Amino acid sequence: MAAALRGPGGRFRWRTWAAAAAAAAAGGVRGAARSAAAGRQDYDLLVIGGGSGGLACAKEAAQLGKKVAVVDYVEPSPQGTRWGLGGTCVNVGCIPKKLMHQAALLGGMIQDAPHYGWAIQPVLHDWRTMAEAVQNHVKSLNWGHRVQLQDRKVKYFNIKACFVNEHTVCGVAKDGKETLLSAEHIVIATGGRPRYPTHIEGALEYGITSDDIFWLKESPGKTLVVGASYVALECAGFLTGLGLDTTVMIRSIPLRGFDQQMSSLVTEYMASQGTRFLRGCTPSRVRRLPDGQLQVTWEDLTSGKEDMGTFNTVLWATVRRGLSALSPASCPSSVNPGSESVLLSESSSASTSVNRMSAECSEGQSRQRLSGPGWPGPSMPCSEAPGRSRAASQSSGLPRSLSGFPEFSERLEVRP
Repeated sequence: MAAALRGPGGRFRWRTWAAAAAAAAAGGVRGAARSAAAGRQDYDLLVIGGGSGGLACAKEAAQLGKKVAVVDYVEPSPQGTRWGLGGTCVNVGCIPKKLMHQAALLGGMIQDAPHYGWAIQPVLHDWRTMAEAVQNHVKSLNWGHRVQLQDRKVKYFNIKACFVNEHTVCGVAKDGKETLLSAEHIVIATGGRPRYPTHIEGALEYGITSDDIFWLKESPGKTLVVGASYVALECAGFLTGLGLDTTVMIRSIPLRGFDQQMSSLVTEYMASQGTRFLRGCTPSRVRRLPDGQLQVTWEDLTSGKEDMGTFNTVLWATVRRGLSALSPASCPSSVNPGSESVLLSESSSASTSVNRMSAECSEGQSRQRLSGPGWPGPSMPCSEAPGRSRAASQSSGLPRSLSGFPEFSERLEVRP
């Protein structure tokens, strides 16, 4: 295997990774990482993660005249779904969710139209047409982000990174080629991914997550959404709005951590629109029947009795995890064993336990951690110096990513 090393004049030269590894000594990494040890790094700033936070940080630093690189890699979901640059929001979060929610709202308007004098014949929704349009729009955003990085002279690497030392990372490409990169400062902005409940028989083999729902080529059909997070309820909401038979299974309470009076209003409204709720239940097994449907067995926690039902799709939306693909053994910072999120040093609000390494962070678990699992918290702009006060980020209006759909600006709202 080969590792890319930056030689004189900023050009890459190649030699085998084995040779680079053989050059390591007890006093530090030599050979491939010798320039880092000597204070000569490839970049001023290296950002690991090409999502909203990582891209914003990289572009801001580049505007300030720094030499910047972004490392980003999407590990395919267990169902094989993968996507491009832009992170969760662009590819499997806010953007496709809002577009599919808009499709559901249009269906509701069609149903309301006869009451306003419009003579409309019954129409059916075509999932394939909607999905193709949404996915094409997302791909255009992927390309747009790459163009923006190129315009700002930010180097983009589509490689999966792990740490060699506090200034150096080793990235592996799809073809197995290894690249060594060093930087004076390293930002961890890897976000999170949905976690499968692997203790449930058949969960991994037959279920999907929010990583997959937006990239399905065919309609998911009758769907069981397991979980009561905002991700679960958002997905269930637009699936119901598109005319699909949708059930939400809740173990305890909906929208934990949110105001429960508002949570009750949300679930009551969803129920009035046709979403079914199974409360106080937890799944125990998923099996595929000969006709291709999924048989789900669950336990009623109140009565202790088992029940079952058949569905076309089971969507797990129970918990998200931090991306530990940086390898906790090699990453010079601590990792929460439960959420697998990177924890920041208690002594600093802006950096990990290693000097010159920082993370986009939010409050949580008595120590700060990378944003990702759960509702996004306060974030520190790249240009803000460590130790200064941080204000919670506030969003207003629609995402700029929807600028290609001007008709959405007045319609992205829930009908009363």
